[in-house]
Amino acid sequence: MSTRSTVVELTPGAESRRSLVGDLWRHRDVLAMLARTDFQVRYKRATLGVLWAVVVPLVQAAVLAAVFSRVLRLASSQDYAVFVLSGVLPWTYFATSATAGATAVVDGAEITEKVWFPRAMLPIVPALANFAGFAVALVLMVAIMPIFGVVPDQNLLWLVPACGLLVAFTAAFSLVAAALHVYFRDVRYLVQAGLLVWFYATPVIYPLRLARGLKPLLEANPMTGILGLFRAATSGAEPHWLLDAAIALAWTLALLVIAVEVYRRRDRVLVDLL
Repeated sequence: MSTRSTVVELTPGAESRRSLVGDLWRHRDVLAMLARTDFQVRYKRATLGVLWAVVVPLVQAAVLAAVFSRVLRLASSQDYAVFVLSGVLPWTYFATSATAGATAVVDGAEITEKVWFPRAMLPIVPALANFAGFAVALVLMVAIMPIFGVVPDQNLLWLVPACGLLVAFTAAFSLVAAALHVYFRDVRYLVQAGLLVWFYATPVIYPLRLARGLKPLLEANPMTGILGLFRAATSGAEPHWLLDAAIALAWTLALLVIAVEVYRRRDRVLVDLL
């Protein structure tokens, strides 16, 4: 009786792009298992469980809507609550996933030392694990939209590319940040601090038109285009939202290309630095 085993051959040269993508595809079951485990462990001992993934961003959105409707005097707009929800929910998903993903390679070093699988999977895990809670919150937001005078229509179909682009950008950003974190452990704190600034540089709680002179700079922000897609599906599209979405897509593709090159060329070096 013969048994088959997988042999991993290490060579001095860089791994090919096709080989890297092939390894990721062949280990997709491992990726799904890691994402499922991460999701289950996070809410295992919580009484409300996964509801916390819905309650926290909803409470945050409610507070921001109440405060900024006074500060920005947007209370006259009935759909401002939906506007804030459609910004806070994707932003919370991105910030939470990026924070965990940026340190995933270093944090998961113990696992990769015992079982071999592409290290590039680790930064993707938080993006997949957090999507379940985000999807539930999104469905709840759509369900309560009529309460705020916004009736869902065929524009809700934009939620599909919006979610796809959000997950792809989050994963791409996490991949690049996680690789940098292996070399510079300050990346953990830079990401945390950067997200605080990034939040206010993104039209999460204010319309892009209020940015005035800063508008061109904010339109270069990839999260602006992603939120624009969510608003096109819910509270109404803003001017130039398709162009902003195209900019976000360009950022995503650029980060993915960088990530592929880093992990195929430097993966063996990363091992020595962990």
